[in-house]
Amino acid sequence: MIETELSRSVQRWCKGATGVTGAAKLSGGASQETWRFDIVHPDGPIGAILRRSPKGYGAAPTRAAGLAAEAQLMQLAFEVGVPSPRVMHVLTAEDDLGTGFIMQRVEGETIARKILRDEEFAAARPLLARQIGGILAGLHRLPQDKLPELRSRGATQEISEFERDYRSLNWPKPVFELALRWLRDHDPGPSVETTLVHGDFRNGNLIIGPDGVRAVLDWELAHLGDPMEDLGWVCVNSWRFGEIDKPVGGFGSREELFAGYAAAGRKVDAARVKFWEVMGTLRWGIMCGGMMQRFREGPDHSMERAMIGRRASETEIDLLRLLAPRGS
Repeated sequence: MIETELSRSVQRWCKGATGVTGAAKLSGGASQETWRFDIVHPDGPIGAILRRSPKGYGAAPTRAAGLAAEAQLMQLAFEVGVPSPRVMHVLTAEDDLGTGFIMQRVEGETIARKILRDEEFAAARPLLARQIGGILAGLHRLPQDKLPELRSRGATQEISEFERDYRSLNWPKPVFELALRWLRDHDPGPSVETTLVHGDFRNGNLIIGPDGVRAVLDWELAHLGDPMEDLGWVCVNSWRFGEIDKPVGGFGSREELFAGYAAAGRKVDAARVKFWEVMGTLRWGIMCGGMMQRFREGPDHSMERAMIGRRASETEIDLLRLLAPRGS
């Protein structure tokens, strides 16, 4: 059924296209889906990805920028040279596919286990931390007058919001209490500079090839805020996938990340990065707790939710390491 709808769509906006083939669903959450397919074209097949909320689904969650904003951000990034897929079409009512967009497929790997261990990526791994710093610098320079309307969040607001989320779980955790107190005591206040913040820039949301990072994905949590937030989030231990001695996604050191950022002409505030790394670790722990709550109380007692929920205990260990006098 979706191939029929996609075929009608691409014939309207892709000159020469005669249809699509090989449509396959890659993921499907409560309100969003991702589909892979090929556009049939006289010059050869064009690899494409559909990101959409199907017909009948409501607005995006409060923290999400929305698919229209995501498409605009990705296209802007692509145009200025930040690695990002090219957006080919934003869905309209005439497409009859819901809300979302179609982007050109970028070949590469997103599975962290393969990127960190397979020989195919051996030459790229030592370069990635510095490369990521440069990419983040470019992302943080995207012109604000061309950005879509985005929510704005600072450190103080985030502390309050995550404390509210934590209390709502009714799942007392002394380490989370300690982290909240540390965050309040070390709140750096408003950032001197407000930029676009990707919001989920990490290993797993990057398409990587043997030559390095090819595209940044999942811009749905983009917002305006402290650029050091992205540098802290990419260092959270949960995104190192076992390579705990390499803070930047399991690839390399903070020093390499900072050097790449500085080489691209931007300044790093290491103290603020540490604050956001602690915040990010607590944020992921609370998200895991929310997944456990849905497993316990919701109608869908999926194994996936239980497995993610148990990871809250891992974040407690990570927080203790970070908050120790000589934390890593």
